[in-house]
Amino acid sequence: MSARVLEPPAPAAPRRVTHAGPKRTAGEAKVWLSSVGLCIGLVMVVGLLCLIITNGIAVFWPERIAQLEIKADAAFVFEGQKQLTGEIVKRQQKAAVDARTRATALARGDQLTELQIYVGNKDAWGVNFVFVDESAIAATSYPRELMVVERMEYGDAIGIPLALQGKDGATTLAGDPAFLTRLQAATREVNTRRGQIKRIEKDRIGAINAKMENLKLRRRGQPSAVSDVQVQALQGEYELLAKEAGELRGRQDDLQLRYRLPTGGERTMPLGQVVSFYFPNQLTALQRLGWFFHNLWTFLTGEPREANTEGGIFPAIFGTFVMTLLMSAAVVPFGVIAAIYLREYARQGFAVRAVRIAVNNLAGVPSIVFGVFGLGFFVYFVGGSVDRLFYSLNLPTPTFGTGGILWAALTLALMTVPVVIVATEEALSAVPRGMREASLACGASKWQTIQHIVLPSAVPGILTGLILAMARGAGEVAPLMLVGVVKLAPSLPLDFTAPFIHMERKFMHLGFHIYDLGFQSPDSEAAKPMVYATTFLLILLVVMLNLGAIFLRERIRRKYQTAAF
Repeated sequence: MSARVLEPPAPAAPRRVTHAGPKRTAGEAKVWLSSVGLCIGLVMVVGLLCLIITNGIAVFWPERIAQLEIKADAAFVFEGQKQLTGEIVKRQQKAAVDARTRATALARGDQLTELQIYVGNKDAWGVNFVFVDESAIAATSYPRELMVVERMEYGDAIGIPLALQGKDGATTLAGDPAFLTRLQAATREVNTRRGQIKRIEKDRIGAINAKMENLKLRRRGQPSAVSDVQVQALQGEYELLAKEAGELRGRQDDLQLRYRLPTGGERTMPLGQVVSFYFPNQLTALQRLGWFFHNLWTFLTGEPREANTEGGIFPAIFGTFVMTLLMSAAVVPFGVIAAIYLREYARQGFAVRAVRIAVNNLAGVPSIVFGVFGLGFFVYFVGGSVDRLFYSLNLPTPTFGTGGILWAALTLALMTVPVVIVATEEALSAVPRGMREASLACGASKWQTIQHIVLPSAVPGILTGLILAMARGAGEVAPLMLVGVVKLAPSLPLDFTAPFIHMERKFMHLGFHIYDLGFQSPDSEAAKPMVYATTFLLILLVVMLNLGAIFLRERIRRKYQTAAF
């Protein structure tokens, strides 16, 4: 036998190693596209906020007053003179310039821009703003003697002070060293007196009028329940207070400020019309900052005047805040109760699905439809029924049968309740099933399980729905125009007059204030800075309310956080 020789195995072929790059997922491009969209959205939001803030600061920052000398060959003439004095508001391209005119201007080296000048003195000239071609300006100066006076009416007055004169003949000339001291003291005095008049007429006389109206209604229902002595006593108090207010108002015109207009004419202004004054071309940077905070405080705490284009917006801030709180207090209970029933108790079937579809569809209904419904149901039906049952003596003058802050809050609550229902249902469904079963296994009833286990765990999600509802409701305007918001509310819905909370009163709202300034103001150009400032405050108020709710949500989330989450 021949031995078989074993041959060694053939060497294995070397394995080819390839260096492939990272494997790309199918959705990576969409992720990058989403990131780009998010960045674009953030840039747009930040840009919008910067635009609002930049334009809104013009309301508070004291700008210098320029004196513009017009070229002799220019066609521009203001009040018969080749001179224009005022605050340079903005520089813009000239509108409606055809190609031939543009080519001719460029060939001559002329600028195709124009300046918007705030000239003030509306009582003298009838306008607040003037537009002048920048190419027509020969020289620009900033005289130090120019003074800006904030008045109760007709906007600011711009001129050169001449003298402070009283009814007794005493006169202090502007060149006197004691002129500014006397003018400042007199301005503080008239402002203090104006506050006293307001307190007398609005608070004390207002309380007496309320008592007299109450006595009149009681006498209408039971003539023997009210004696003439009570009416005469109130009438006597009213006359005394009216006399006191009249005397204070008469003293407001004891002093008068005489000043010269930039065009050369002289005018006299009762000091009772003066709110404040300053010399803008003499202010240092620190003084301008002081005036900035002074104007900001006045804007936040004062009341509007001059068709809402002057003064402050405190009633609108207060009304928006109170209305949003009332809406939140109304929407949360109804939304949570409805969501608990739909998720925990209702038998899942066609009816429940139909209700959920209806709730989702309600979220897309235009807000003005809710306003019409609120006007018909809350104001006319519910409010009219309340008047007939409890305020029949006031009829035909309605008490609750007209627009008010209560009906506005309920209308917005009805509009935002779908958001709360959907968010609450999602929060309830997110609670782990094991927590429910453990509670039931320990002998707890279904309601005890919901009350002590499910709801505490779902509170962060419920607050998320509330945050979304507040963000939508606080900025709505269209339904409020039908159910209670007004251009100017003489009284706040909360005050120190019994019963202290007046749900039937109309109110002011920041959103409607913006609409009124932008579209209903008699001088829209003068109202533009106020529109931006009010818009920023509305955004800030909504953000503050949302931040408060977010802070509360995070605290509750940390409190009830478990390992199951």
